[in-house]
Amino acid sequence: AGQAGTAEELVRLVAADPPDVAIVDIRMPPTHTNEGLIAAQEIRAAYPQVATLVLSQHVDVGYALKLVTGSSGRVGYLLKDRVADVDELVAVLRRVAAGETVVEPSLVEELVAAPRARDPLAELTSREREVLVLVAQGKTDRGIADELFVTRKTVEAHVRSILRKLDLPADAGENRRVHAVLAYLDATHSAQPIAGTASTR
Repeated sequence: AGQAGTAEELVRLVAADPPDVAIVDIRMPPTHTNEGLIAAQEIRAAYPQVATLVLSQHVDVGYALKLVTGSSGRVGYLLKDRVADVDELVAVLRRVAAGETVVEPSLVEELVAAPRARDPLAELTSREREVLVLVAQGKTDRGIADELFVTRKTVEAHVRSILRKLDLPADAGENRRVHAVLAYLDATHSAQPIAGTASTR
């Protein structure tokens, strides 16, 4: 549908002909800092039907959480290295277009492993931590069960236990569950300074 060299141009292209998905680089002209992130947030606010996939050269905790927490899905955050795998990129684009939230796996692992003065994850078992990482990546209970080679009921039990230990609502829907976990991690992890040409559809 279009290709943009600046964040302003990207927003104009989306406004002129809203695509299914906007693929956005965090670093865009003129300063190559966070223009892409700001553009993605503007697009999400003005055109909620447009899914956004934000790409970054490095794992940027603060920017990623600012993008995905509190959202209603249709958003993804990946490292640029993953774009080299076309099949994976297409799969992620389909998922965000379908309304899912997709988070860079290494970001989730970093958040879960990060030391904290008061570790809210201390009560979780090693298996529950594995499940939490997969939940935060946006995987369904069935997807988690397949990845960990356990039954879906076992995954459901782990998720209930995680939500209870983290004092999160156990009756939330799947998307809300993902965002609740990310929001909780965001609240307990100090945001770090950050870094990221863009195309649509």
